Amino acid sequence: MTLTSKLIIQEKIEGMILHIRGKRVILDIDLAVLYNVRTKRLNEQVKRNIKRFPEDFMFQLTASEKARVVANCDHLKLLQFSHVLPYAFTEQGIAMLSSVLNSDKAIEVNIQIMRTFTKLRELMLVHKDLRQKIEEMERKYDTQFKIVFEAIKKLIDPPQKPRTFIGFTPPSKSSKQ
Repeated sequence: MTLTSKLIIQEKIEGMILHIRGKRVILDIDLAVLYNVRTKRLNEQVKRNIKRFPEDFMFQLTASEKARVVANCDHLKLLQFSHVLPYAFTEQGIAMLSSVLNSDKAIEVNIQIMRTFTKLRELMLVHKDLRQKIEEMERKYDTQFKIVFEAIKKLIDPPQKPRTFIGFTPPSKSSKQ
């Protein structure tokens, strides 16, 4: 596998990682795409080895969680037509999948997924360190830099609420005058 294809896979994996119930997870439908198997087959293998997947390794989404995921993730729009609630796998659950799915493709993809989770963990530590340094500087310097520090903090912290409206809004009649 070339460096370019590894980077493409890593970017693809990063886009599949979701935050549900306070955990970083990847849904079964996305894992099936990565492993190049049908979602039904992936879940069959998991169910045959269910003892390997405790609640902190894998859990099934509720109907409201599924609706929220479908609303926020464009690549999961087809999931809205499925009557089955998807399973979410944590990093440990994905590692356990490598023992259940025994193919060269599964092993290769698992390695990339583990590297991606590790990279995300490292990035979170960097942001934590950066935030601490900014707060130290903020305490050290005058209030004249308060606006600058607030702007930097906003850039570091991702927005908590996703934007809901995307598209064109026609100007109101009162703004034309």
